[in-house]
Amino acid sequence: HLEKCYPEEGCGFLIGRAVEGDRRVIRVQPSQNYGGESRGRRYSIDPKEFMMADQGARADHLDIVGIYHSHPDHPAAPSEFDRVNAWVGYSYVVVGVEKGKSKGFTSWTMNRENGEFLSEEIRRENEYVD
Repeated sequence: HLEKCYPEEGCGFLIGRAVEGDRRVIRVQPSQNYGGESRGRRYSIDPKEFMMADQGARADHLDIVGIYHSHPDHPAAPSEFDRVNAWVGYSYVVVGVEKGKSKGFTSWTMNRENGEFLSEEIRRENEYVD
């Protein structure tokens, strides 16, 4: 999805569950970038789309646990814009996309105490079972 959005930033929702302080992603749900003329370096998710994604997740007994987005031709690290607009309690996955090809990703969460991003470990599990 993010490669197809290149050279603009792509974005979407991380849908899953928060379990014992960890966020577990069950699925991803692409979103449209409503960033207007700045879509090449910013993403924005329409509040109505956010609400619809939240309702869909809750219907499946899940939650939005984070947001993913790309950085076209930039590193897979959060920008100051990302930090200022982040919410505590979410994971933020940033994917570097160079010349249309994904080149790595990182995950971050907002530190409640100082408003800075903390790096998160990303683990792949074969299957999450309640």
